[in-house]
Amino acid sequence: MTDPVAVFRIEAAELLEQIETGLLDLTYRLNDKDQIDAVFRGLHTLKGSGAMFGFDALAAFTHHCETAFDRVRKGEKPATSELVAAVLAAQDHMRALIENPTDDHGAIGEVLLAQLRQAVEGDAPVAEAMPAVVIAAPAKVVTSAAQHHIWRIRFSLPLNSMVNGTNPLGLLDELRDLGECRVVANTSAIPSLDVLVPTELYVSWDVTLTTDQPRSAIDDVFIFVLDDMQLEVEDIAPVAEAPAVAPAPAAEAPAAVSIVPAAPVVQVAVAPAPVAAVAAPSARPAPAPEASGGDQRQAKAAENVRVPAERLDELMDRVGELVIAQSRLRQLASTSMDLQLRSVSEEIERLSGELRDTMMVLRMVPVGSLFGRFRRLVHDLARETGKIIELETEGETTEVDKTVIERLADPLVHLVRNSIDHGLETPEERRAAGNEEAGKVLLSARQAGGEVIITIKDDGRGINRERVRAKAESSGLMQPGQQISDQDLLQMIFQPGFSTAAQVTNLSGRGVGMDVVKKTVEALRGAIDVTSKPGQGSEVALRIPLTLAIIDGLLVRVGEGRYVIPLSAVEECLELSLEEDLRSRGRSFISLRDSLVPFLRLRDLFRTGTKPDTHQKVVVISTGTERVGMVVDQIIGDHQTVIKSMSKLHHDVATFSGATILGDGSVALILDVAHLVAAGQQQEAHLRAAG
Repeated sequence: MTDPVAVFRIEAAELLEQIETGLLDLTYRLNDKDQIDAVFRGLHTLKGSGAMFGFDALAAFTHHCETAFDRVRKGEKPATSELVAAVLAAQDHMRALIENPTDDHGAIGEVLLAQLRQAVEGDAPVAEAMPAVVIAAPAKVVTSAAQHHIWRIRFSLPLNSMVNGTNPLGLLDELRDLGECRVVANTSAIPSLDVLVPTELYVSWDVTLTTDQPRSAIDDVFIFVLDDMQLEVEDIAPVAEAPAVAPAPAAEAPAAVSIVPAAPVVQVAVAPAPVAAVAAPSARPAPAPEASGGDQRQAKAAENVRVPAERLDELMDRVGELVIAQSRLRQLASTSMDLQLRSVSEEIERLSGELRDTMMVLRMVPVGSLFGRFRRLVHDLARETGKIIELETEGETTEVDKTVIERLADPLVHLVRNSIDHGLETPEERRAAGNEEAGKVLLSARQAGGEVIITIKDDGRGINRERVRAKAESSGLMQPGQQISDQDLLQMIFQPGFSTAAQVTNLSGRGVGMDVVKKTVEALRGAIDVTSKPGQGSEVALRIPLTLAIIDGLLVRVGEGRYVIPLSAVEECLELSLEEDLRSRGRSFISLRDSLVPFLRLRDLFRTGTKPDTHQKVVVISTGTERVGMVVDQIIGDHQTVIKSMSKLHHDVATFSGATILGDGSVALILDVAHLVAAGQQQEAHLRAAG
């Protein structure tokens, strides 16, 4: 069975993300009542769920943040940027209380609560600003009788409440937090055992509550189930005189229910797992009219299923093995005269292709889930550096393999921090340069063939090439006065230990981070392009493959070896006769529709040592910025390629991005187009220099 605490941690992480999003949106619209309500509801749910699953420290701490936003929601206090910053900092502490509930977090919690009180009440005393209330305490101490009211609360929940995750005992606990409670459970609707469904809720409650809280506090207890339940709240009378109510003993259960002769009390436990419903006889009580809405929500929620990432990875491995087996079957069928075997092979090929495409979709995640994390980072860096920063995002719906998303998180953090620290100027510097005070950082994503291009762009001062050259020369990365292309010079910032910062700060200056970016992107078979204009900002583009598991490839032969070219990079294939090959010697260009396209002879690049075929082929590929031809001996055909990682011995061989297993059991290397073109250009440059 699924661990309920693990499920709570997953749901709590989602709640914290929603709260963080609401807080960051609130930063720009402090009077947005909808966002204030959304943050309050998120904190309220997190507090209640934490108390339900035994995270009492989390519930008690979250209660203070909830109280602060409740006062803002009621108009007692204004929403301020200081309050948003305090709750954002408190949110990090909530995560720690969820991950390590048994650790001692007392000192940190007190500091954060002091900041929260300062944001809400200034220098007001703690008791006045945030009354400390222990979550799930049996009862409050009643001291001021004149302000108390007696409320009679009758409520019943839909039959399917527990299946949907609603715990009625948690609601009763929250009512007891408001004051002295007398709870009576009505069990008259419980049917006989032969027709009773264990997962359905037949009990209703009659609660008498003495509290100094307003009616709205009672409604807040039921805020998430109001649409599906029956609730009656009656103000019996204000309490003229009432003795102080002592708190119940600590050993007493928080949700203890009074027993009266008229209706025996039962404690309902949440069923550990949904049980199939049993057909109801006429004796079963009818559900509340609002229950139909809950049923619809339950059906809608069932459309999404949580699956551990490890299972997806395992399924991807099985699909890869199936693709290899299908490739072998196709090769056997192509050499057989059995028509039935060929028919079965074609059908298996179609099904495996559809299964592969479906598997790819399951692994794809919108890049917006990655971009969303940087709103908090930019918010914190703006407060830390004193800069005014506007974060813009584009192409959030672009989908990338989940593994790519996971590995790109840290590199993007380094790039964004680098843009803010090195690129963007202070408001005073931007005003002096005639620019707006607010600097802009743009995160964008777009798909180009089989790649996704993620761009980090800022409108700051740009990269100082003189400082980069001076640092590179002092570090021994280049000789003084050495001629180097602008792109190669800008790539120096990704060298280990390279930093142009004048002093070490919390953000940069130690020369670590950018080299991690380069290593991570290259491990993903990607590439980095850097452009920068002085006074106009910088742009770093990461070109990453859409998937790391299975690709469509073009199988070619060069000499005795077979290689795979990613089909997404292939534009067209041409015939190269022996005469044309001889004419092109020394210039390595072919004429393609009135334009010259450079090409590489893979036979020379790989040094096969065999004679070329009479009729060679040219595969024209696109590297994103240019078109290049690759001369091969034979084009075998398309091939579903399961990418296998290279061994550690071949880790430095950048020409190949991986390997795949063919149908006959042999191995074909997968060409890394970008690195291959770069290697070919370097080889030709050396030949020209030697000639």
